[in-house]
Amino acid sequence: MSYLPYLVGAYAVFALVFLWDFLAPRLQLRRELRAVRLRARRERTPATRADPAAELKR
Repeated sequence: MSYLPYLVGAYAVFALVFLWDFLAPRLQLRRELRAVRLRARRERTPATRADPAAELKR
């Protein structure tokens, strides 16, 4: 009786979980930094406002 398939599977699961634990915080940080940059860019650029009277003309 060989435990090789069990050991290979267990090590594969361990490696995947370990890799996910390594990558998940980095991906989240990257996503949050991008959101902050986009928000800062939106706040920095003035919104173009059209003439309020022109909006209601028919």
